[in-house]
Amino acid sequence: MQADNHTSPVLASVLMVSAMAIIGVIDNVVILLADTIGLWQFHLSRAVLMLPLIVGLSLLGLGSLRPQRIGPVILRSVLITLAMLFYFASLALMPIAQALAGLFTSPIFVLLISAFALNQRIGPWRVLAVLIGFAGILCVLQPNPYEFDARSLLPVAGGLFYALSAIITRTHCSQESTVALLAAMITILGLAGALGLVVVSVFPFAVPDGPEGFVTRGWVWQMQSALPWIAIQAIGSTVAVFMLIKAYQVGEPSYVAVFEYAVMIFGPLFAWVAFGQEIGVMQISGIVLIASAGVLLGWRSRRATAQQGVA
Repeated sequence: MQADNHTSPVLASVLMVSAMAIIGVIDNVVILLADTIGLWQFHLSRAVLMLPLIVGLSLLGLGSLRPQRIGPVILRSVLITLAMLFYFASLALMPIAQALAGLFTSPIFVLLISAFALNQRIGPWRVLAVLIGFAGILCVLQPNPYEFDARSLLPVAGGLFYALSAIITRTHCSQESTVALLAAMITILGLAGALGLVVVSVFPFAVPDGPEGFVTRGWVWQMQSALPWIAIQAIGSTVAVFMLIKAYQVGEPSYVAVFEYAVMIFGPLFAWVAFGQEIGVMQISGIVLIASAGVLLGWRSRRATAQQGVA
């Protein structure tokens, strides 16, 4: 009860929306990077820049860098690394609205995994939220069964692994420092970048020009033009995560989580202004449906928490 006296819903919502605004802008940077360097070099370089900043977060008193249970923390880091690899790969190959829609399938996967794998009961409102969210995803992705493109599944795969990481976080990492979780994730992501560079060097793939070669491109020595954008991504990600951490510290989690959907406004809006990525009426409708599903899930989570508190 004492912690509730220090919550600030307004501050939490401002921090989360600000964090999502930053992420929505800086994730578009990948569009610029995909022409010159590869996915693996990007993640290795970004990790090298982010880790000192994360150490700074720890020195500011935001949490310890040392995990309490190394096994679950590594598992979570591997899962979220896979999610980020799929997501960032999709950013180079499709509009950010589609990539975000695929990534935000994660709440749907969380409910499905909780129901069928963990045998947890989900009520009719959550089922309705899943159906609304799925309809929104179809509106944004607009899959054509006669012209199936496997690339459209990349962000959905990211959503699946992000959901698995969320479940591990909730069930096995709830007592861990957020800074420790972030440091472990960025370390694993950097190692994945290094491993990917080794693989594409030992087993070279065909590398198409431009964004199409983002996933298969090896180390590029002439990366001077890319370095400023990688630095912007690294600094922006660290600042955004700082705000995200603080938002969850000062606000009720299920309330704060709803505002994460603001990234689905900022990301496509900036892509439209800066790069001319058009958003059709169907995609806008899909974004509204996905956000509505998130609001509904957040509302039901708050109701369930309140009822448990009363009980």
